Amino acid sequence: MSDKKSPFILVDGSSYLFRAFHVPQLQRMTNSKGMMTGAVFGVINMLKSLINEYQPSHMAVVFDAKGKTFRNELYPEYKANRPPMPEELREQIAPIHEIVKAMGLPLLVIDGVEADDVIGTLADQASRSGIETIISTGDKDMAQLVTEHVTLINTMDKNNPITDRERVIEKFGVKPEQIIDYLALVGDKVDNIPGVDKCGPKTAVKWLAEYESMQGVIDNADKVGGKIGENLRSALEQLPLSYELATIKLDCELEKTPQELQIEEPDFEELKALYGDMEFKRWLTEVLQAKGEQSDESAAEENSLQIDRSKYETIFDKEHFAKWLQKLTKAELFAFDTETTSLDYVEAELVGMSFAFENDKGETEAAYLPVAHSYMGAPEQLERDWVLSEMKLLLESEEHKKVGQNLKYDKSVLDKYQIKLGGIEFDTMLESYCLNSVASRHDMDTLALHHLNHANIKFEEIAGKGKAQLTFDQIDLEQASPYAAEDADITLKLHQKLWPELKAAEGPKQIFEEIEMPLLKVLSDIELNGVLVDGNLLGEKSHQFGERLVELEREAYEIAGEEFNLGSPKQLQAIFFEKLGLPIIKKTPKGQPSTAEEVLHELALDYPLPKLILEHRSLSKLKSTYTDKLPKMINATTGRVHTSYHQAVAATGRLSSKDPNLQNIPIKTKEGRSIRTAFVAPQGYQILAADYSQIELRIMAHLSQDAGLLNAFANDLDVHSATAAEVFDVAIDEVTTNQRRNAKAINFGLIYGMSAFGLAKQIDTDRNTAQDYINTYFARYPGVETYMESTKEKAAELGYVETLFGRRLYLPEINSKNGLRRKGAERTAINAPMQGSAADIIKLAMLKVGEWLQAQQGIKMIMQVHDELVFEVRDDLIEMAKEKIPAIMGSVVQLSVPLIADVGVGDNWDQAH
Repeated sequence: MSDKKSPFILVDGSSYLFRAFHVPQLQRMTNSKGMMTGAVFGVINMLKSLINEYQPSHMAVVFDAKGKTFRNELYPEYKANRPPMPEELREQIAPIHEIVKAMGLPLLVIDGVEADDVIGTLADQASRSGIETIISTGDKDMAQLVTEHVTLINTMDKNNPITDRERVIEKFGVKPEQIIDYLALVGDKVDNIPGVDKCGPKTAVKWLAEYESMQGVIDNADKVGGKIGENLRSALEQLPLSYELATIKLDCELEKTPQELQIEEPDFEELKALYGDMEFKRWLTEVLQAKGEQSDESAAEENSLQIDRSKYETIFDKEHFAKWLQKLTKAELFAFDTETTSLDYVEAELVGMSFAFENDKGETEAAYLPVAHSYMGAPEQLERDWVLSEMKLLLESEEHKKVGQNLKYDKSVLDKYQIKLGGIEFDTMLESYCLNSVASRHDMDTLALHHLNHANIKFEEIAGKGKAQLTFDQIDLEQASPYAAEDADITLKLHQKLWPELKAAEGPKQIFEEIEMPLLKVLSDIELNGVLVDGNLLGEKSHQFGERLVELEREAYEIAGEEFNLGSPKQLQAIFFEKLGLPIIKKTPKGQPSTAEEVLHELALDYPLPKLILEHRSLSKLKSTYTDKLPKMINATTGRVHTSYHQAVAATGRLSSKDPNLQNIPIKTKEGRSIRTAFVAPQGYQILAADYSQIELRIMAHLSQDAGLLNAFANDLDVHSATAAEVFDVAIDEVTTNQRRNAKAINFGLIYGMSAFGLAKQIDTDRNTAQDYINTYFARYPGVETYMESTKEKAAELGYVETLFGRRLYLPEINSKNGLRRKGAERTAINAPMQGSAADIIKLAMLKVGEWLQAQQGIKMIMQVHDELVFEVRDDLIEMAKEKIPAIMGSVVQLSVPLIADVGVGDNWDQAH
């Protein structure tokens, strides 16, 4: 144990706990039950890093015990200024203790003394035995424990993590043996140690340099002049108490010595349960893999799914292929997956296919059929075109039911080989998403861990990472085959786990069967259609934006009186607040003046430089994200841009899109709208855009059954003007533009749960006036307030809210003890039924319009963005499409108010919108 390569490690668990709790990104971590897990993750992550770096054989993780200590008896005011521990931190302590113990690490929580004293006692015992000791802490008081054998490490201090004797002197200006004297003189506001009033670090260092110790300072107190001398003499009586409070005990009664605090084998079963409960997927994977390496039969028996990859088959010859084709043809349902060269469905080349089904004995059989592995020495495989021609009937058959994970991708890949995948019955990604959109991510690896406690073979394990990562056709079949067959095997098992649960939930089942599964095919068609984009026009815009950015930089330099980096928050802080003296609106968590977007918008109302910076940011983003990038995304074969729609991302049911992200193309600025002019129609066609009018407000009217809102929509009134007339007590034809704008902010703000404070900021008024507007709104539209309150109550009771069609959004924090989190969940509860119902309606519209389009030639659906569907329509069909498409969209559901889709037509998307 005295081996320098394996020091004795002492962890200040209480220090870890508070540091982890105050990391902003960790404060947002919760599991699906709504329990905060960030501090647990942070503490365990720091422990894992520490152990990985030092590989100790002996260590202890030490936490403060509940209740008072001997210091409270000495001085009742000790730590009296500290606020009580937040409940959301307190509830994370027990899981941390349980995980630490399950990791095999000695855990010490000793009544009556603080963690510092336990650490001090063990460090002193180890030091006396000549054992090299490292104390991991962020507590400056621990510097008093530093000796030739004891070193501190602060993993949060990236610049100077190690504190040895030299570093103590450099950091504090005193030697380790003077630290207690130093602390007693300076005092500690956090711990409420008195010290000498107005004696800061510099004064304490100066006194100790001259008089060596606190006792020396006391003995020479009459020599110290000025006000600080008076303060010193006033503190003489309490200084010995301060010294005692600052002194870490070295003689606690402990049951174990450093030599006995040995790290034991982890309890994998306990860790599996704890990581599963906390939903720490990566660590759960590690545990499952470690359990899989255990040699005893019981461990293997209990290991998740008892997957035996050695039973997976690889199909190389026609005889073997024929047997599998027969098996799949007879199967009631089989899992299907493709392996390809790319995640981009347009570029991807088919490399192989995997299958799984359940035989008559209830056993799963799985196989991989490689058709294009081309690495040096690859075994001979069945030829791809022959395989596809032999399988075409089965793959296209609607009678032969298939299940997959994200089958939209596989359908799109097969489409380029002239195979229209049929019999798409189940998709495990969508089953999981419809069952609970927020319980976890919906990729296969996460679902296998979450639902089956099984760690899949990771793609990186067989393909490598980064630039050196192999494409699937270059992966050795000895590794590729089990990976691919497992995908099909796990897909089938996930379906067998998820479908009974989904079938039992009427609303989610309806969403799955009537919306999400049929939509998969429609989305695939839209993606493959693609949209024509004018790359030359975008190139011109990129050049124009570049010139304007240079102009903006020059103007900014003139105002600032110097050149600076417009994208640097640090340099902006210096220019704004030090040089130009702009008012500080808000501070960062570290106390620096903020230059965040919202701050710039506020400053831009009165000052030119923030306004320039905002324009520069906006233009720079447009250039890098769209005008520079979009031309590179035009497919060389089709000449079009093909986005990828994601059904299982947004919690409310909204579609999202990627490569490119069509949902985020800005529309409020002239420059943003100009991007849409590059989305064009081919010769002989026009772009038609059909956009649902005020759909969320119409849904609010339907859900709340508020007479005022129902009347406004029934009489085709401008709802924002109608609201303005009610709130500002004027006739509807006398409503001003500003009043309508404010009413619009109120209408949308309230359905998103906006507070008076938020509304005040949005419409530039004071909080009381904003609250008056809200009160008046609810007085005029009482049904809205009743709906909001009843929705919150129902959500708290059920733990979820539903859309008009039964889609559920679970709210794990709806009953949180943390007021901010609970309020956030309540806002979501109010908005989600509207946003989710709007998502369901646009999806139903896509299905109905898609059905109609099957009989049409010359009309293609090419985009879905928010509440809008975009089409490419042949010139001679425009008038018919302008009538038919909005009629279909308006009839997909019967609300208590008319459902209206506005239509526009043009040579490009901007004109049509």
